[in-house]
Amino acid sequence: MSVRKKLLGASLALVLPAGAASALDEITVGYFLEWPTPNLYAQAEGIYDEALGVRVNWRAFETGVQMSAAMAGGAVQIAFSQGVPPFVVATSAGLELELTGIATTYDDYDNCVVHADLGISAENAQELEGQRVAVPLGTAAHYGMLRQMEHFGIDTSNLSIVDLSPADGAAALSRGDVAMACGWGGGLTRMLDYGSVLLTGDEKRELGIRIFDVVSVEASFAAENPEIVAGFLRVTEDMNRRFETDSAAMIPVIAGAAGMEPEATETGLGLFVFPTLEEQLGPEWMGRDLADFLKEVADFFVEQGTMDSALDSYEGVINTSFMEMARDM
Repeated sequence: MSVRKKLLGASLALVLPAGAASALDEITVGYFLEWPTPNLYAQAEGIYDEALGVRVNWRAFETGVQMSAAMAGGAVQIAFSQGVPPFVVATSAGLELELTGIATTYDDYDNCVVHADLGISAENAQELEGQRVAVPLGTAAHYGMLRQMEHFGIDTSNLSIVDLSPADGAAALSRGDVAMACGWGGGLTRMLDYGSVLLTGDEKRELGIRIFDVVSVEASFAAENPEIVAGFLRVTEDMNRRFETDSAAMIPVIAGAAGMEPEATETGLGLFVFPTLEEQLGPEWMGRDLADFLKEVADFFVEQGTMDSALDSYEGVINTSFMEMARDM
């Protein structure tokens, strides 16, 4: 069964216009536990609720694929830090989602780890053929794994690929049930207790493997509630910038919201980059290059047989209007 078929089965100063959110009492935002980002401070402190004028419920997911399905069913309106591949797969399948921002980039916080007992490294990576690999399908980790296997000349049809969340993949690797596990965040951290990566973040970037997450929204909700979406982006931007100067005070709160220890939270945050609002609107991101990269990911998935078909262009699933509104708030 293809991934496509599976999918089908200081922020307090922000004041929205009077009555802008009157039609809504609450919204639900999808996010990841063990994914420590500065905006979790606003989640924990109720800053989003006060700024947006609605109750903001936060629902944890294990993968971005699950986020897409929840948005398709109307259970979630905004997905924060959804991986690019799940977004591409969902929109290629016809789900009406829009990309409204860049959440974070993290080349070293998403990777594949080979069990230490196998003695496999970049020099003899071909020995992975015939082995069992854990990876959450349709995610950034899946995309990165496929691109790495392509680089090493490994035929993925000769791998036994098991669809596991990062947490479950780490557990499987610890037991020796899989030769390699791929994932992100806390799951990746635990994987590294039992092995090592084939390629570093810098080495992946040299191959053109970009790892970043987006802020995606359900399209009809966004069209009906543009101030809510823009306000969410504004609070997120403010938390990112606040973290640059107030990290010591924010880390314990972020750790609690992420379900992590403060030390691990600080380590994880050190592996993230949070583009500014202006950078997101610039040519490297939503201003020009992003649509081309989405198309590249989609075409690669089609070539790999992971996805049935790609859109002719992904310009139509990128909506900069909410970010532009947030810039003026």
